[in-house]
Amino acid sequence: MNRLAIITGATSGIGKATSVKLASLKYNLIITGRRESRLEELASELEKQYSLKVKILTFDIRNSRQTEEAIGSLSGEWKDIDVLINNAGLAAGADTIQEGLLSDWEQMIDTNIKGLLYISKLIIPFMIGRGKGQIVNISSIAGKEVYANGNVYCATKHAVEAITKGMRIDLLKHGIKVSSVSPGMVETEFSIVRYHGDKTKADEVYKGLTPLFAQDIADTIEFIVTRPPHVNINDILIMPTAQASAVYNHREE
Repeated sequence: MNRLAIITGATSGIGKATSVKLASLKYNLIITGRRESRLEELASELEKQYSLKVKILTFDIRNSRQTEEAIGSLSGEWKDIDVLINNAGLAAGADTIQEGLLSDWEQMIDTNIKGLLYISKLIIPFMIGRGKGQIVNISSIAGKEVYANGNVYCATKHAVEAITKGMRIDLLKHGIKVSSVSPGMVETEFSIVRYHGDKTKADEVYKGLTPLFAQDIADTIEFIVTRPPHVNINDILIMPTAQASAVYNHREE
């Protein structure tokens, strides 16, 4: 019988790559996001290629009511979730603290922190009821270091680090594994979103170096979820070879 994973933010980037990776490992999938057409396209591809079951849930994870309704629609075997990948997240803006936009702050806090909490609170009881499960939270180097103009984004990822550790402690007695993956620079839609669609600025982020790609993070998640039952990976910090920290990197001229 196939295992079941739910992946948030599956419409692109790390979420999409992780969906493909887990499908290749014979997981049935629940894929979530706001862009229904992308979810439908991905589901069709995965079902056809891997002969598995894929359920689509279209909702905005920032909205607690929508999230509750979406998860509440699950029934039967779709509640037997083995793995939750909390991937939905973003950076919005790159301003100093005094120049930051409230709309950017709220978008990051509502997605990166509150959205992760909303869906985790709904999925965890399923896992407790079965006495097993695994949660992988996608954090960031920004959850370990603070850098100029990263203020609120870094704060949200520091919160993900704390929440992950708190989950690990609270769920220890239930046999539920909790892990985080903390990437450095990953070339996805991340920078385009951060710079509000300005592709020129987004491209500058990766100029002169080879960043990580979504597939690299999906491969890391594969390592985490394929460890034997007695092994939990608490956290993996993964960086491009050209990046030493949040602020130190080497670019070719």
